[in-house]
Amino acid sequence: MRPPFRHRAAYAAFDRFPSSKGSAVHIAQMADELFDRFGGGLLGVLGGGLPRYQWEGGREIARFDARIPNLIDRAEAFSGWLAGHLAPHLDTLEVCHVRDPWSALPVVTAEGRRHRVVYEVNGLPSIEMSHTWPWAAPATLAKIRELERFCLERSDAVVVPSAVIGDAVRRLGVPAGRVHLVPNGADVVPRPARPADAPGRYLIYVGAFQPWQGLDVLLRAFARLADLDDLRLVICASVPERRAKPVRRMAERLGVAERVDWRFTLPHHEVAAWLAHAEASVAPLTGCARNLDQGCAPLKVIESMAAGVPVVASDLPVVRELMAGGEHGRLVPADRPAELARAVRILLEYPDEAAAMGGRARRRVQDGLTWTHSRARLAEVYRTVAPSRPAPTPEGRPAEDHMPDPT
Repeated sequence: MRPPFRHRAAYAAFDRFPSSKGSAVHIAQMADELFDRFGGGLLGVLGGGLPRYQWEGGREIARFDARIPNLIDRAEAFSGWLAGHLAPHLDTLEVCHVRDPWSALPVVTAEGRRHRVVYEVNGLPSIEMSHTWPWAAPATLAKIRELERFCLERSDAVVVPSAVIGDAVRRLGVPAGRVHLVPNGADVVPRPARPADAPGRYLIYVGAFQPWQGLDVLLRAFARLADLDDLRLVICASVPERRAKPVRRMAERLGVAERVDWRFTLPHHEVAAWLAHAEASVAPLTGCARNLDQGCAPLKVIESMAAGVPVVASDLPVVRELMAGGEHGRLVPADRPAELARAVRILLEYPDEAAAMGGRARRRVQDGLTWTHSRARLAEVYRTVAPSRPAPTPEGRPAEDHMPDPT
């Protein structure tokens, strides 16, 4: 039976939403822009303990929660599930925005396709999976690469958050005219109150524990700052505590465990408070293919800058797109704990200059890296691919409490 309404827009991501990860912040902003333009829409994401189905205003949120251990099998099942959710709306859909090849496949191959496809590339699984799952077979990665090419070729526009990722996409054969740079952003807000349990002086790391994040480099650097006995390291992890065991063991081996404070899966506004009162935020990204060839868009750097905190980060092209060494913080060679420790030490020895760097970083975000700037760029992409009539006022949509679960 067809639903009592038809969507004009859909956003799909093989990612849990909402969550404490930076990707969830990005999804929220991009989906908001899409649905504001088209008067609501379908959001298809992963669940993992969240409700399978929700209705919020004009937004239908469906979550895939099948427990399938193998990642590839789970991704393929998600594609089929998403195709089923899109099917009732194919005659009214105007724009489908996707974040990965498994979301893209059912969208670009939909029968009688009339909608435009905006493919947002934040990473390429064919590159990223070789770092996350080193045991992945080369043949599997090659198949994923072909899937990426297939979906990119059939997309009407490709959105990238950094120029480095844009270059990687063009190397896959996407014409330059179809690639649009829409950077990550951050909200510049009044300084929040200091967390009640914050130490007197601390460095902060925000993010997950994948190898390319370089948290091991930061811990080794922090061990070289042992003489600064009043300095602590706060790690605001976007993953559950159980995922921290290997990193905690490393901290113990390096003799820094007693000087590290752990915070897990904090709400976004609480992370912002921890950022705002740190001496410096550290983004020790490694110089691996994932960060250099594929590229990334470190949201932690932008959010730290927006908080007015100087950033000590790896000197990589993706970081230089966002900040300048000596102006907004300090850039150091990747994978060099001694250099990282030295940069932090110098920053701490000159607090007035560090504060000035934080102020300039905040203005840098305010002048061009807010979510308002990013969403304006995305809105222009939508106008380019699908000039459309104004979004209608939602009518005849069932109340949230009475919405049946179609799954």
